[in-house]
Amino acid sequence: MNIINFDKEKEIAIKAAKLAGKLLKEDKNVLNLKINSNPRDTKLKADIKSEKLILDILNSESSYPVLAEETGKTSDDLGDIFWVVDPLDGTANYNRNIPICCVSIGLVKNMKPLIGVIFDFNNDDIFVGDNINNLARLNNKDIKVSDIQKKTDGVLITGLPFNTDYSESALKKLISDMQIWKKVRMIGSAAMASCYVASGKAELYQEKGIYLWDIIAGAAIVESAGGKAEIHNMNETFQVDVIFSNSKI
Repeated sequence: MNIINFDKEKEIAIKAAKLAGKLLKEDKNVLNLKINSNPRDTKLKADIKSEKLILDILNSESSYPVLAEETGKTSDDLGDIFWVVDPLDGTANYNRNIPICCVSIGLVKNMKPLIGVIFDFNNDDIFVGDNINNLARLNNKDIKVSDIQKKTDGVLITGLPFNTDYSESALKKLISDMQIWKKVRMIGSAAMASCYVASGKAELYQEKGIYLWDIIAGAAIVESAGGKAEIHNMNETFQVDVIFSNSKI
């Protein structure tokens, strides 16, 4: 029976995330070029180039297949263990020079997040979640979720994916949910929202219809930091509903 060296896989993911983030930051002038015309979803040359760099590393240094945002599955059968890659989470922010975006790489086994690496390249912050050993770190320093227990004292992060239901009833429910919290934030990056929950900057991140590659690395980091990551209702396009919390609220 083969013993999986997850520490090695984690280091591969860290390497890929850092190199992709370096590319996105240093070559932004040539990468910040729109390549589609969808009115609600921004796609840039940056997404494609970053993903290619990450896939080249994962395919050459790891034996596990990949589910990636831009190119899909590297194998028809992903198996029990596979990588999930978002080469640039917060593309619209990147495009408009809003410094809330990142590279996100996660490893899952039977859909349980094992490893999460998120590189906030604007701030040179690397978040790593090791859900095998329950270790969550920011730049090699331990992080943990907050101890806040009441929504009236807490911060909610949420978002509106490009295919959001904008019906009056759906928006009324969204507003009703928001009114319970002390503060509400929409930051445009699910991966960064996960990191903020994991590091105690917010108490809950909730969103419907987000994609698996946006949140799976963050799920590993939140759980490793003592929080709770709930992922529900995955459909055939890998859209999911998520609630990530400090597990106390």
